[in-house]
Amino acid sequence: MSFTHAATEFIAPSAISTEEWQVRVDLAACYRLCALNGWDDLIYTHISAAVPGEEGRFLINPFGFRFDEICASNLVKIDLQGRVVGEQKYKVNVTGFAIHGAVHAARSDAICVMHLHNANGIAVGMQKNGLLPLSQHALRFYEQVAYHDYEGLALSPQEQSRLIANLGGYPAMFLRNHGTLISGRTVAEAFVLMDTLDKACGFQLKAQSGGGELSMPAHEICRKTYRELIGDGSPEGVLEWPALLRKLDAIDNSYRQ
Repeated sequence: MSFTHAATEFIAPSAISTEEWQVRVDLAACYRLCALNGWDDLIYTHISAAVPGEEGRFLINPFGFRFDEICASNLVKIDLQGRVVGEQKYKVNVTGFAIHGAVHAARSDAICVMHLHNANGIAVGMQKNGLLPLSQHALRFYEQVAYHDYEGLALSPQEQSRLIANLGGYPAMFLRNHGTLISGRTVAEAFVLMDTLDKACGFQLKAQSGGGELSMPAHEICRKTYRELIGDGSPEGVLEWPALLRKLDAIDNSYRQ
């Protein structure tokens, strides 16, 4: 499988299946897009994706790399315990994968798990009432967002259980005083949902900074809008993802190598 852009051609290594290489390209693109949006946090936070056809194996960023350095070939394959699979030159942040591993293990639909320290999300997660139904973006998550109280840096097995119980079947979670988490059925869906959540948080913070009384739609309107936004329930991002890749290719297509 090869991808051509301008004069540069990137070819998948023969040892990697076409399906895995496509996930690698999409995941690397997701990291680069997050960097463009300013959602990265030095070398911390992670985005993981399940390897097609390899149950219990996942791809994640090599520890010590910035998001804008991630490409398809330097993503590291690991198991549910965060152990590197096979001979690979890079290491991973095993502690950082603990949240991802717990979600992947508990949710068969969690193909891609994003955990970020994005400023808008952290700020709204600090608020007692969390995300409010103030914008159309926020209504995508109406009655569909979870919260997990802060318990410190280390994620113990006991806290993993509490986190998973709090997450339930929701696509989004605020890790209070810490960050955000999105579970997607595809890499594209995970990114689009995180983009929607981050914008919803940004709109809320701007509205609150004005100091005036806030206007919220009625409960029935919120539920109606949510149903309209999810449509037939198919994974989101199908139309948006090619457009986002075109944007990224126009800037730097090295994520594909």
